[in-house]
Amino acid sequence: MKPSMEMATVWRNIRNDADVAMLVAYTFTLAKRCGFSPVAVTEITTGTSELATNIVKYAGEGVMSFSWVVIKNHEGLEVMAEDRGPGIKNIELAMSEHYSTKGTLGLGLPGTRRLADEFEISSESEMGTRVLFRKWKN
Repeated sequence: MKPSMEMATVWRNIRNDADVAMLVAYTFTLAKRCGFSPVAVTEITTGTSELATNIVKYAGEGVMSFSWVVIKNHEGLEVMAEDRGPGIKNIELAMSEHYSTKGTLGLGLPGTRRLADEFEISSESEMGTRVLFRKWKN
């Protein structure tokens, strides 16, 4: 499969744990079809699962999109997670290990950043959060 020729941006609504489970299965299949290594498929699937779980847990609902991107001499999968929740008050603190406002282990966002080749996060109070996760194939 030549992803850049055949893959348009795909949007998925995330509202509950069932949506997260379906998204995980979709992401696993998509990453495999795009030709990523087994390790990269696991990294993409795990990162996407964390972002979708955060949408449900912190915002209640949101959307995730998947696109094949080509930038300079790199091509790969871009995952965008967006919600209109309360936002993250302190991104630097939220990206630190073991910080959580929901009593979790606080490893989701920093762990997801480590799995990505490129990771960006932005958030505004009461406007929501947007996370970009990119994994390069080459």
